[in-house]
Amino acid sequence: MIRTAGLTEATEETFEAHVLESALPVLVQFTADWCGPCRQLAPVLGEIAREEAARIKVVQLDVDRAPQIAVRYGVLATPTLMVFRAGEPVKSLVGARPKRGLLRELADVLDPAGR
Repeated sequence: MIRTAGLTEATEETFEAHVLESALPVLVQFTADWCGPCRQLAPVLGEIAREEAARIKVVQLDVDRAPQIAVRYGVLATPTLMVFRAGEPVKSLVGARPKRGLLRELADVLDPAGR
């Protein structure tokens, strides 16, 4: 697993508690140790996790260690970023992005009232 400060690591055993039962929206990075773009994206997600901790939780899930979850949510490529709200996936993005672009794509999650 790509370990990054600020990110919660989910497993098949902890996915429900970390993601599906979260009071906050959750951004899940479906990742893998062998994925170069995942390694590039991890520090960006760590920054977002620290800066936006009051509005969104950021979790990593290794698809090689939790293949059943990846299959359940139709993850075919890494990195896939999926936003969950109230236990349901509400947004999916595939591929690495710079921080500014990712924040722009998450604006409706971070500020759903459009303020």
